Order: sequence, then structure tokens, then C-alpha cells
Amino acid sequence: MTSTDDTPETSNAGTPKAGDAGAQRAEGERSEIDGQRWILMGDPAHFSVQGGANPHTRTRWGNRRHVDRELAIQQWQRLRDTLRDLGVHVLVVPPDAAQPGLVYPANAGFMQDVDTPQPLAKRRFHLANLLPTRAREKKHYEAVLASAGIRTLDIDERFRFEGEADFFPAGDVFLLTHGGVVEQRFVPALAFPPWKRVYGFRTDAGVEEILIPIVSPRRVVRIELQLEAHYHGDTALCAFGPGRKHLLAFRRGIAASAWQPLLVRFREHLIELSEEDAARYAANAFTLNQRGESYLVLPEGVSDALLGQIRERGVTPLTVDVSEFLKKGGGSVKCMIGDLGVVS
Repeated sequence: MTSTDDTPETSNAGTPKAGDAGAQRAEGERSEIDGQRWILMGDPAHFSVQGGANPHTRTRWGNRRHVDRELAIQQWQRLRDTLRDLGVHVLVVPPDAAQPGLVYPANAGFMQDVDTPQPLAKRRFHLANLLPTRAREKKHYEAVLASAGIRTLDIDERFRFEGEADFFPAGDVFLLTHGGVVEQRFVPALAFPPWKRVYGFRTDAGVEEILIPIVSPRRVVRIELQLEAHYHGDTALCAFGPGRKHLLAFRRGIAASAWQPLLVRFREHLIELSEEDAARYAANAFTLNQRGESYLVLPEGVSDALLGQIRERGVTPLTVDVSEFLKKGGGSVKCMIGDLGVVS
């Protein structure tokens, strides 16, 4: 398997094909002070709901949702183009019909020292241990990163761990979000229909012991998740701006015991999300700093009030419609991006 620096275009038949104009544009631009921000994005040619492993992927009857693939491809291309126009280098993960979850590479793992400019040869990417329906993606990501010259490392397989979706820098610490990792299944319910799907969460708190020495001397702060609809931490929390010093936070999405410590740590830099913005996955956003400017790419439909709060902090919000990925697959802007750090 090989990776590509080119990204798919849509043919007349509605399927992606390799193109080089955008890649040439990205190659000549610099997105960070001492280098260029690299990211992973997964080619959506085979995007579908296969496992149905979060509440967004199924109807109330438990049936898996059907993806409008042509619309999804158009939305994916718009997000890719927005990021390229900001000077980001997009490394595309080739599609695999057997692995539709590759469109969400935030789950692939996490890049060590993601904000420190380094050449590719010095970068270290720690691969995730995904849930069973997506476990085969690991070898796919490993091959793509290796072909780009990025070394990959494994996380102890005793622990379920879904990468930067649950482990990310925020200010001077790392937030590790977690919850009960259970067997996903249908169970009886006193409701209509008389059953419900149990989804659980994706990262085992026990992985903290593995992560602490990797990011030392920065401290790891554990945050327990509460709502299955916000099954990853990056759907309820987003650190953004210079030094990732600001924080979007959905209060009801995390344990009550975690809220006050976040308020104390971030103070006026914390923005509490409304129920409406949280439901649109406003926290599932991508932060970018370049040429003295700071941007936050968010899903389209978030409130004007939230956009104003972001601007008040000196950050320019940009919105992109990726609704097909949220409504059918349970992932928005950040889920669609794996951050590979600043390449010098």
C-alpha cells in the first residue's frame, strides 16, 4: 500500500480520482512559523455505515443509516480545499471498500510533539487500538504513514485507545477523555421500540499510564465522558488559538467533577457550548495558526453567538458543511482530520 500527497477529485461519475493541482499549491505554502502543518484525510470513495457503532449511525429502530456518497464526496472536497487554501498539506489515506471508517483519521492515533516543527524523519506517530469493527484500519494507517517517511509506534494493546479523538493538547496540559468501554449490543428497553443499542465509549482510562511518559513533562488530565452521542472527547472539547489556550466545552458531555477544574484552569478562555451548538458538534473543530493569524474550522450551522465569542478571542472562525459525515457517521470536521504536526 502506498500513500499519496495528491487528493481525489470527483469525476463525472461522482467518484474520486487523483489530481495534482491542489497538491502543488499546498507544497509551496507554509502554514506555521517554522514549517507547514500536515494532516491526514481519508478518501471518501467508499464512505458508508458498516458497523453502526455510535448513536448517529442508526435510526431509532436500530437500522444503519444510508450515506449519500455523492454529497459526502462534495463536502469532503470542500473541507480539503478550505484547508489547502489555508496552507495545510493534505496527505490522503487511500480508500478501501472494506474499511469505510478511514474517512475519520482522527482515530488513527496521535502525533508526538504535534506543535513542534520537526522534519518527517524525526516525527513519531503512536497508532491507536480501535474498536473491533475498525481494528483493521491500523495496518492501513501504518502503511500510509510509513510511505510518507513517518515512523509509527504501537500503544499497549491491553488498552482500547482511539488516538487524538480522546487525547489532545490543551494549553500546557494534555486532556485524556475516556468512558466505559463495553460490548456494543442491543438490549431490552421499556420504550418504543422495546429495545435500545448500547454503544459505550472508545478509550480506556487505564491507557493513561502509557501516555504519561510519552508527553512528559506535560501533565495528563483525565476527563470522563457522559453522553454516548459524544463518545469521543473531541466532540465535547476543543482547544484552539495560539498555544491552544482557549477551550470550547460542552458541560453536559463530561463528568460533573471535571467541570470546575476546567473552569479554574482556563478561566476566561473557556467558552461553554450551548446544547444546540454541541448537537452540531461545534467542538469537533480544527485549530490552525499561521503567519501570525489564528483560525478555527468548524462545522456549518453553529450559532452566530459562538462565532462572535471565537472572534472576540482573536481567532477567525471558518465554517464548512460536513453534515453527511455527522448525521450518518457521527463525525464532523475534526474527526475527518488526523493532525500530523508541523513539518519543517
